[in-house]
Amino acid sequence: MTKSKEIIDGMTMKRTLTRMTYEIIERNKNIDNVVLIGIKTRGIFIANRISQRLKELEGHDIPVGELDITLYRDDHHVADDTEPILNATNVLFPIDGKEVILIDDVIFTGRTIRAALDAIMDIGRPSKISLGVLVDRGHRELPIRPDYIGKNIPTSKTEQVVVRMTEVDELDSILLKSKN
Repeated sequence: MTKSKEIIDGMTMKRTLTRMTYEIIERNKNIDNVVLIGIKTRGIFIANRISQRLKELEGHDIPVGELDITLYRDDHHVADDTEPILNATNVLFPIDGKEVILIDDVIFTGRTIRAALDAIMDIGRPSKISLGVLVDRGHRELPIRPDYIGKNIPTSKTEQVVVRMTEVDELDSILLKSKN
């Protein structure tokens, strides 16, 4: 039996993203050189929301790209007919010399971020890459640490963090699912 518990509601998520936006402003003196790249799927929505908030607060349009890391994952070695690999990366601006902030919803082992770093380096050569995540749940397998963290949510390895966003789930919330 799986039990779910809402640990963050829509209003708290909005506050969390606003706080992350302020941290980005504080740490980046030249916001004009910053670009956001969201990891599909929910990382893109988070990046878009942060970009919109940056525009409201700073008056700058910060470009947002979409990164599909499917081809770079270390757990998908062979493509077959039952699981087609689609590369839906959509970065329509140069990243050479830019300060890229990579955005994802949850960081767990770090393997998704490792794949994203490989994908970014195939696109261009940024001057710096930072990482922003809505939730850090721990249990890293790789030496990867986010620069911007919405919430630290300690979990067991058997628990699952589920981020729901209005754009795909019709509401904003973060659930902690456990098997009991």
